[in-house]
Amino acid sequence: MAMSSSFYSPNYAALVKLDLSYNNLSSSSFHSIFNFSSKIREIYLRNCTLMDRSFLVSPAFTVNSSSSLLILDLSSNFLKSSVIFHFLFNFTTSLRSLDLGENWIEGPLPDGFGKVLNSLEFLNIASNQLQGKIPVYLGNICTLRELYLRKNNFSGDIPNIFQNSTRGNMYKFQYLDLSDNWITGMLPNLSTFPSLRKLDLSNNKLTGEIPKSIGLLHELESLHLEGNYLGGDIMESYFTNLFMLKELDLTDNPLSLNFSTSWVPPFHLYNLGLASCRLGPSFPNWLQTQSHLSFLDISNAEINDCVPDWFWSKLQSITTMNMSHNGFTGTIPNLPLELASDDDDVFLILNSNQFEGGIPAFMSQAFALDLSKNKISELNTFLCGMRANTNMRTLDLSNNQIAEQLPNCWEHLNSLKCVDVSGNKLSGMIPQSMGTLIILEALVLRNNSLVGGLPSTLRNCTRLVVLDVGENLLSGPIPKWIGESLQQLKILSLRVNHFIGSLPLSLCYLQQIQVLDLSRNNLFQGIPTCLKNFTSMVERSTISSEIVKGRKISSTDTYYDVYDSNVLLMWKSTEYVFWDPEILRSIDLSSNNLTSEIPKEVVCLIGLVSLNLSRNNLSGEIPFEIGNLTSLDFLDMSRNGLHGKIPSSLSKIDRLAKLDLSHNLLYGRIPSGTQLQSFDGSSFEGNLDLCGEPVNKTCPSDKTKVKPEGVADHDDGDNSVFYEALYKSLGIGFFTGFWGLIGPILIWRPWRISYLRFLNRLIDYVYVMVTVNVAQVAKRIADY
Repeated sequence: MAMSSSFYSPNYAALVKLDLSYNNLSSSSFHSIFNFSSKIREIYLRNCTLMDRSFLVSPAFTVNSSSSLLILDLSSNFLKSSVIFHFLFNFTTSLRSLDLGENWIEGPLPDGFGKVLNSLEFLNIASNQLQGKIPVYLGNICTLRELYLRKNNFSGDIPNIFQNSTRGNMYKFQYLDLSDNWITGMLPNLSTFPSLRKLDLSNNKLTGEIPKSIGLLHELESLHLEGNYLGGDIMESYFTNLFMLKELDLTDNPLSLNFSTSWVPPFHLYNLGLASCRLGPSFPNWLQTQSHLSFLDISNAEINDCVPDWFWSKLQSITTMNMSHNGFTGTIPNLPLELASDDDDVFLILNSNQFEGGIPAFMSQAFALDLSKNKISELNTFLCGMRANTNMRTLDLSNNQIAEQLPNCWEHLNSLKCVDVSGNKLSGMIPQSMGTLIILEALVLRNNSLVGGLPSTLRNCTRLVVLDVGENLLSGPIPKWIGESLQQLKILSLRVNHFIGSLPLSLCYLQQIQVLDLSRNNLFQGIPTCLKNFTSMVERSTISSEIVKGRKISSTDTYYDVYDSNVLLMWKSTEYVFWDPEILRSIDLSSNNLTSEIPKEVVCLIGLVSLNLSRNNLSGEIPFEIGNLTSLDFLDMSRNGLHGKIPSSLSKIDRLAKLDLSHNLLYGRIPSGTQLQSFDGSSFEGNLDLCGEPVNKTCPSDKTKVKPEGVADHDDGDNSVFYEALYKSLGIGFFTGFWGLIGPILIWRPWRISYLRFLNRLIDYVYVMVTVNVAQVAKRIADY
């Protein structure tokens, strides 16, 4: 609902509370909002699309400040400048609660909070763009109980808040959240606020050790220090008095937790994050006392031990468990467990360990199950024994030791969105029942020994975004229904199989395709000319994604899926696994039997980062406008039958890092330009008629004279053109001048007779002059 005009009205004399949240008030003015009522105490304007202009005050406008307003909520709007602070400092004096969170406010915090708004109990300016040091005066607001400054750009250290606090608020201050800033330095003496209940300094740049004074915070319920550079040893004495602690997260700090095997902590945690801390090598026995854990992350904690049975039996309340990247061994017992409640999604992340055997049935209750990179060897019992009403969305069993056929019982798992069983020893055909997974978005069967063709039932999986069946023994033609039915595909990899036939034209229906890898098959005929239909490749892209990625889970995150989309690509002559490959644009048709010319339409794919057409039987010339592909980082057209000259436009691709045009029939001079000249001869070898500096071969038009030292080389190609034009001009000039004079004399008789008479007279004149001069010289000699 949109509103306009001022809010002043004498009819609101008795108004105490005003809540207009979630309305569109972008055109409203609040000059007289505080004249609503002398008794107004609470104003809520959350998410009202308010902007700075709503609070601009005319110089002629005067109004008494409001002494009754206690609560003001302006969160989730579009406030940007310090106008809002000027407005507040002039018209409010006794605020107890101020919420400016989730705006766009810039600059430092003004000192009005310490001078004017010095009665605040609650202050939230989180999720803005504030910067500078955290003001000292915040510690002087003796009434302050809660302070939230997370997700800004504050820098500097934090001791001033604690050291400059007045004794009056020592026992009042309870909540401090400075997370997700750029705060540096060491942790201060935390005993200044013994009533502190929540302390969140996560995701900053804090260094040093955690002070022992943290053990004096008897009321502490939540401690978040994850994502810093804190080090040293954590002893049992740090937690002796923390009876109220419910949340503890020290993730991503190089800390060592030195607890004895018999230690019994005084707290009962709900959330525990110790990822990348040193807990091992033995399994932490003190976890046996934590029977209420909902979130547990002990990934990458250097634990090399068996998981005791008592631990699995304590998972009744777990919703998220991450034990990945350790050295856990043994089998997971098949216990009759009920995980969490029906309203909670359970995430079990146990990848990168040494678990063996089968998968226990209780894990089928997980919303997302990741057992990748273990030694799991049995799958059929787990899958075919699942309940029909399972809520599982993600199943990642990649890189295990499963040596059997894919089970044909997928029809009761139709809630699955991501299935990855790559890197196993699976055999047989892809079962038809996989086509019942109609909401499936990612199917990765790479690097197994699967045979036969792609089952036609997969055409029912119309939501597929990732289809990777590379490195198997699959055969037959590429089905036309891939392009006709799976038009949401962004990643299609059929590499290293035995597919035969031509490339179906229907592949051009894949407008969203970003990675197309059909390399190392037996495909023949030409490349379709409809490549320009790949709409996502026509748009410019940011170059390549991360090659290595470790999964991190925070207790504050919201989870929808824990599957990291990945694809194996031949990248610059080396195989890499790309995580989140959707930002990559790649076409690889190498090592097939493709013929005909490279379609000119390929130059329309200006977002391409990688293009590999090597090891085929392609002929014709390289498209002249290949230089339009300015996003290319990798280009390989080697080992084909390409002829003609290398297009000069190729030198326009500044970001080209790998080029291979070797073993073709190319000829002529390699175009000049810093980029092409930077590649060595291996990029052009096997083209006998290529010349230029990269191949250290002189072109026929080059002059052999040695140039003086210090004289810069000119463009040989330009010189050859110049001299060719010069010689042609001289020839034409001579021909025109000679025949223009002699031609008429030889052809027209009167001119010829006149010309001969002129020559006779000229000869007679010369003869007489020579005779007279000789006689005069002889007479002078005789007289002398």
